Amino acid sequence: MIGVLVSGEGTNLQALIDDGLPIVAVASNKPGVRALQRARTAGIATAVFDAAEYETREERDAAMADWLESRGVRLVVCAGFMHLLRTPFLERFAGRIVNTHSAPLPDFPGARPIEDVLAAGVRETAATVHYVDEGVDTGAVILAERIPVRPGDTVETLRARVQAVEHRLLPRAVRMLCER
Repeated sequence: MIGVLVSGEGTNLQALIDDGLPIVAVASNKPGVRALQRARTAGIATAVFDAAEYETREERDAAMADWLESRGVRLVVCAGFMHLLRTPFLERFAGRIVNTHSAPLPDFPGARPIEDVLAAGVRETAATVHYVDEGVDTGAVILAERIPVRPGDTVETLRARVQAVEHRLLPRAVRMLCER
């Protein structure tokens, strides 16, 4: 059973839903985001865990882990979740949390990978699916696919091409992990 963490539009979540993966719960750190509506439309349980409603991020992450576990979640997929997970969550789902990243790892970690790739002037980037650990994009890579950086690429044009690959690669990686 899969739990998905989201923060925004939910296009990676939609790719997982469209692939027919066994998603039982979607948690967001922001209320009212499009991803929550996508989950509700698919009949998936949703909850919001706004950090402002907890004394610490650790308490928020523990509450989120409790909620996911109560729904039978075994694998957690970060699909555009824009908060670093804290120790209480990481310990509960150790080795069972995956994320997507819009650049090759370990070369371009962090929150602005497309911008970093363009600033570096490299000839290619990647869509990467990796395990989540205590670091920032430091977990082992599960799958990656290279994507050329074209002359004249902007953040928007490159992001669109990378996301198209992520929408194909993430469901493939998750399905592979579910079959283990």
